[in-house]
Amino acid sequence: MMPRARLIGLMMVFLIPLTLGVWWPPARVIGIFGSAGLMIFSLIDLVLSPSPRKIDVQRQANDILSVGANNPVQIFLRNRNATKVTLSVHDEPPAPCDFEDLPFTQTLQPDKVHSQTYLVTPHHRGKNQFGTIFLQIVSRCGLWDMTLEVNLPQEVKIYPDIQAVRGVELLARMNRLAEAGVRLSRLKGRGSEFDRLREYRREDEYRSIDWKATARHNELISREYVVEKNQNVLFVLDSGRSMCNEHDGITHFDRALNAVILLSYIALRQGDTVGMLVGSNKFERWIPPVRGQNGVQSLIRQSYDLVPTYDATDYDMLTQQLRTRHRKRSLVVLVTHALDDVHLELIGRGMRQMRKPHLVLGGFLKNVQLHERLNTFPQTDREAFQIAAAAELVTAQTMQVKKLELSGLLVLNALPQEFSSGLISQYLEIKARHLL
Repeated sequence: MMPRARLIGLMMVFLIPLTLGVWWPPARVIGIFGSAGLMIFSLIDLVLSPSPRKIDVQRQANDILSVGANNPVQIFLRNRNATKVTLSVHDEPPAPCDFEDLPFTQTLQPDKVHSQTYLVTPHHRGKNQFGTIFLQIVSRCGLWDMTLEVNLPQEVKIYPDIQAVRGVELLARMNRLAEAGVRLSRLKGRGSEFDRLREYRREDEYRSIDWKATARHNELISREYVVEKNQNVLFVLDSGRSMCNEHDGITHFDRALNAVILLSYIALRQGDTVGMLVGSNKFERWIPPVRGQNGVQSLIRQSYDLVPTYDATDYDMLTQQLRTRHRKRSLVVLVTHALDDVHLELIGRGMRQMRKPHLVLGGFLKNVQLHERLNTFPQTDREAFQIAAAAELVTAQTMQVKKLELSGLLVLNALPQEFSSGLISQYLEIKARHLL
């Protein structure tokens, strides 16, 4: 317990006559009796006020949280005092993180259970834990702050953003994948596997018309094909220093891993196999190709504790590891962040080495701060110089990306918030054009 400003102020009031008592003795008597009365009154206030020790508190949170996403956490409170209690509650969520609706104030009726939900947004993946819950009650007369620390450790695993995967899965079950920009198996273009006959649509090619079925039904009937399945998608995830860059408290590596997990879910639903290679200047992890809709859970479990390092990435080493571990032709998706055009040229050399026998797609996360600076209006000479420098960097990187595309490589260069959808669109286009 701690005295509040009201009690301290009253004590200072009675300190004045005690001080004046040095020159005027009757004032000392007033100060002594006033201070004693205030002390007795404050003790009575403390005894008659509800006790925080009679508050039962529990926390309910998932054992698995998603990085960069809002995760709900529930706090349950039960008041065993005889009267209602108004208290403030604070929790100790996994750090570092952002949180909403915390701390909060709750009024509890006697012998009733109340609950309150707050949101936590973790910044880093891996193992972490919740800590202590702090309760604070103000005494009846507002003289004391009574606090209680309830130690409720709870270990959690912080995974990539699996909530995005669940959102896509929900849309898939509701046949509303177009809202996410995803169509799982029936893609534009002509596949090699016959699926079914259906009514002719205006966008269909004339060669897809089944004339025998058209004659039988007396209306235009088209053959529908699906793209090939059982193809391989391999992600090469850069965990070097360029992926340590952060935006809104989340590293490029985490955003890249989220995009990889989401595309893995799409590819697995397509019937393809998905694997992952992770490294910087040394080999970090190899996840052999998995198959089936449950394969995404395997990928998440094996990758949730990966962290980027402040080492320069050795793309030759990644190429050698890829050749050693997987020789069958695959779509290789290299996900990284290029610091500048020189770094981009170095990455391009590594991508060209991966082309035999694979189809290579380079996914580059743009520098958010650089593009934000580029779109601002200068107010000073210094800001004008900064914007000009940003424009020069962006132009040089854009030219280098064009060179990669002209050399026959597939490239996606997108801002973090657009990266997942862009990566999925590239995959769907590759499948539709039968580039594998």
